[in-house]
Amino acid sequence: MNEKSISKANFSDTGYSYTLSLIAGKYKPIVLYCLMEYEPVRFNEMRRYLGSASDKTLSQTLKELERDDLVHREMYPEIPPKVEYSLTERGHSLVRVLDQLCTWGEENRPKDQGSAD
Repeated sequence: MNEKSISKANFSDTGYSYTLSLIAGKYKPIVLYCLMEYEPVRFNEMRRYLGSASDKTLSQTLKELERDDLVHREMYPEIPPKVEYSLTERGHSLVRVLDQLCTWGEENRPKDQGSAD
């Protein structure tokens, strides 16, 4: 019989911990959701979508997601400069998880908070 013992467990060794380390933060899940729904997205479109994020915060969030190979930044040689963000293949692999979060939220949202549709 294989019993689990918390005394020998270490949360940081779990896949759950690793996933959270990549997507946790005030804006990361929202940026990923935005790209999942609307990619490619330009910086100013993303900023408007988020509403309250400063340019610096959004830029830092995108850099972290790019560093973790979840988001791709495409820069076009135009004037004015054009930059678009999209999910990488690795980022797309999170879509199923994000979809499940959306489904859970729709199924468990209090009825008085109905959707904006």
